[in-house]
Amino acid sequence: MDVNFGMIAIWLAFIAGFGAFLYSTSFYLNPDLSVKKRSYLMETLCTIILTFCVILLTYYLFVVNASYSYVFHHSSMNLEWYYRISALWAGQEGSLLLWVWLIFVMCIIFRISPNVNTFENKKLIYLSRTILLLIGTVFLLFLVIKNPFSMYHLLPGGIVELTTWNPFVYSFDVPYGQGMNPLLRNPWMAAHPPLLFVGYAAFTFPFVLGLSALFINDDKWVDIGNFWMRIAWIFLTIGIALGGFWAYEVLGWGAWYWTWDPVETASLIPWLTATAYLHAQYRLKHEEFQTLVPILAIFSFVFVVFATFVTRSGLWASVHAWQDFSFDGAIMGLFIFGLIIASILGMLYKYVIDKKRT
Repeated sequence: MDVNFGMIAIWLAFIAGFGAFLYSTSFYLNPDLSVKKRSYLMETLCTIILTFCVILLTYYLFVVNASYSYVFHHSSMNLEWYYRISALWAGQEGSLLLWVWLIFVMCIIFRISPNVNTFENKKLIYLSRTILLLIGTVFLLFLVIKNPFSMYHLLPGGIVELTTWNPFVYSFDVPYGQGMNPLLRNPWMAAHPPLLFVGYAAFTFPFVLGLSALFINDDKWVDIGNFWMRIAWIFLTIGIALGGFWAYEVLGWGAWYWTWDPVETASLIPWLTATAYLHAQYRLKHEEFQTLVPILAIFSFVFVVFATFVTRSGLWASVHAWQDFSFDGAIMGLFIFGLIIASILGMLYKYVIDKKRT
């Protein structure tokens, strides 16, 4: 019997992330330094476990341990070493693992950054971090449902089955990997997706700060949000540009870099809202766009998740689409719906309910 350490690690990461969220919520409602320390500890533990998962999956892809379904579908020994490593973000499970790992790494950077620690309104920071950990926990739940360490194993009678929940099975030794999609075997594969995911992860922070500011009523959140929005915009811009060169080189879209493919277009929408945010926030000191700026910050992230939904759901025909509509696509749709509802409630609170009080 083999032990699937990767599958166990994903579950532990979810438990640690969920624990960090619960402790953060408890601390926000009833400040207690011991609870705050536990939340920080669980957050750090989750980040360490996710780092282990990223390294482990990369190792399995490099040595082509095809007993794991993700490795079987995206790696093979006839691939160059750099393609086997970049296979980490070649499919749904690996790219989601990379995304949530980046979110938690950035969460620690957010926690220790000087501009956050010196920020006057700590209540805004604590609420932002709580929402951030909730988002991270939801992404970890996606990983539990669609585990990147799903393994082929033998049943009595010699039947081979895929398990996504049992880490204690007799693994089936698959002698070869299917390999990467031929369209992905390109040098741009090493840079385009990870740059996009760095941008996607950074979009989370203006969102949680902007949403928290609607409930806390603190317009100085942009002092922190601007930094993260610039990071998100830079990486998304470079990622989209490299994707255009890649499409021109491999697909030859009529000698164009852009053909309004659904996934391409979905990734462009948050770039447009982020660009509008970066322009609008310069006018805040003149008391202009005070309503528009948090809305742009919030919906930039909503559109990022929507772009992921377009890729993962299978509802749109695209060269980027990974599968037909499935259960995890439906959960992603519900997640988007929840983000929109929370955003609308925040805007109603600030611009209708709170305004009536004042």
